[in-house]
Amino acid sequence: MNRRQFVRDVLLWSTGLSLGVPCFDVADVSAAPASPLIGVANGKDYKLLVVKAVEILGGIKEFVKSGDKVVIKPNMGWDRTPELGANTHPLVVRTLAELALDAGAAGIQVFDYTCNEKRRCYASSGIIDELEKIGDKRIRWEHIDPRKFVPVDIVGGKSLKRWEIYQDALTADCYINVPVAKHHGLSRLSLGLKNAMGVIGGNRGKLHHNLGQELADLATVIRPRLTVIDATRMLLRNGPQGGRVEDVKIADTVIAGTDPVAVDAYATTLFGLQPEEIDSTVAAHKLGLGEIDVQRMQIRTVQV
Repeated sequence: MNRRQFVRDVLLWSTGLSLGVPCFDVADVSAAPASPLIGVANGKDYKLLVVKAVEILGGIKEFVKSGDKVVIKPNMGWDRTPELGANTHPLVVRTLAELALDAGAAGIQVFDYTCNEKRRCYASSGIIDELEKIGDKRIRWEHIDPRKFVPVDIVGGKSLKRWEIYQDALTADCYINVPVAKHHGLSRLSLGLKNAMGVIGGNRGKLHHNLGQELADLATVIRPRLTVIDATRMLLRNGPQGGRVEDVKIADTVIAGTDPVAVDAYATTLFGLQPEEIDSTVAAHKLGLGEIDVQRMQIRTVQV
């Protein structure tokens, strides 16, 4: 995309028009299915968990088409190793990258706007080591470039009306959201909707005064084609960065879905909480972004 085309597209985003980009359908925020399908896989083989959870939804080719430019957005914002449960498990990210390559992706970007020092976060997470093992030049992991944040008007937002969003997330053919399921001291839980914090710029601390609604507002423009929640190791206390193995529950679970509210709602129940207890889930449901009632979902579980 040249600069002129990019500026034109940003203007379209800022007026709330759909660009036909499959990952961010800003024109219709009530398009979530009435009875969303949720794929849940349990077991010790984390790579197979990802494969099976995505297969329940029809397989990776339902989401990644030949020639697509794909963004895989994990949580790797903290200088923490995988056993501490603060970042997405590296095998979950690696498997999604391998699946996207098998589906014919032309390129894959993996990035996060880290909270701790970026180089330490990328290294400690273990994600880069696993991606390097694939040995494919189509996969790129890069640090966030502040020059790539572009202002976007959030037409459907109730609290947040305009914010800077990362260009590469907006222009991807397919955006895959890969959060880790964990406790968060402010939002109570950090799941799929919260993971959008890693593709926004500006003073992110300003969002904390009404975080639930503002995460929902962001979800009207940041709309992944696929969300895969890593609940293999769940940080139950002292989130979002943790630091103690004793705060982590080994749950050996991966959850996949296309409805961002539904996947968060289901993941919430793994913590012994109800979806209605999470402000961002409630706010996103009220905006028509997805289903909050677990009883209305098609939940298909496979034991690996």
